[in-house]
Amino acid sequence: MNTLKYKDFIGSVAFSEADNVFFGKIEGIDGLVNFEGESVAELTNAFHEAVDDYLAYCSEEGIEPHKSYSGSLNVRLTPDIHSRVAYLAKQAGVSINSFIRTAVEKQIAAML
Repeated sequence: MNTLKYKDFIGSVAFSEADNVFFGKIEGIDGLVNFEGESVAELTNAFHEAVDDYLAYCSEEGIEPHKSYSGSLNVRLTPDIHSRVAYLAKQAGVSINSFIRTAVEKQIAAML
């Protein structure tokens, strides 16, 4: 997924061929804040304005803004577990990262 970053926020980016427009939303916040533009420059400016507007709204309402997460996370495992994960990932034909991501997604789904 393509993303933009500004003030510790991440915006997803997509393109609508039918509308000939780039569009996205601020990720990792409660609520939906969209932005769009017909060029990369317009999209970037719209994203910056959306983040600034979101922060102003939070300030006015006394709400703590929820910041985006990067999606990158270091996980510390024992050497034995690391070895087992590597072995199982290899058997499944996926990367260690993909294996761990799938395991976490399954755990989250089971808890919801």
